[in-house]
Amino acid sequence: MATHPHHIDPVLYPAGVPETGGGSALSWSAIVAGTVGAIALTLTLLALGAALGFASISPWPGVGARPATFTIGAGVWLIVTQWLSAGLGGYLAGRLRVRWPGLHTDEVLFRDTAHGFLTWATATVVMTGIAVVTASLANIGSAPVDASVTRDTIDAARKVAVAFAGFSALSLAVGAFVGSVGGAVGGRLRDLHP
Repeated sequence: MATHPHHIDPVLYPAGVPETGGGSALSWSAIVAGTVGAIALTLTLLALGAALGFASISPWPGVGARPATFTIGAGVWLIVTQWLSAGLGGYLAGRLRVRWPGLHTDEVLFRDTAHGFLTWATATVVMTGIAVVTASLANIGSAPVDASVTRDTIDAARKVAVAFAGFSALSLAVGAFVGSVGGAVGGRLRDLHP
């Protein structure tokens, strides 16, 4: 059965009037607020993780965490940091966005999820930019290190780098998912409490 292009389905739009094309589907102020919250929590958790990491290692042979144990601990901490930060940022973006009256609930859910995802993405891009600039500035005045490098040292460094890259990718994927869910939960709660 063909429907007229201007026919409003009362099941999909119980309010009778869908959102007009004049409004934006994105609330950038809510996304920016969620991004700021996510970055602030990320920095706090990274500082705490650095303190815990430095407390677990030692410059003396045989004392402190082994490199493999340290790498796994750091990877788990990255995942926890992403999970908490992305969840907070997505939740804030969903909860702080403007209300969309007359819009179908599936569309509202999609937009809330997109707000959470975009909050995670924006925070990730900003934090990556900060990390690249910091690493670049740290290397400006560094003098070459005269150290003998053995095959075992290179292999150990490679294994740590591979594990760190894997944990980073996993933490980013978890962050994207949790940020999206946080946006959906925050938006749902926003609509339950006008």
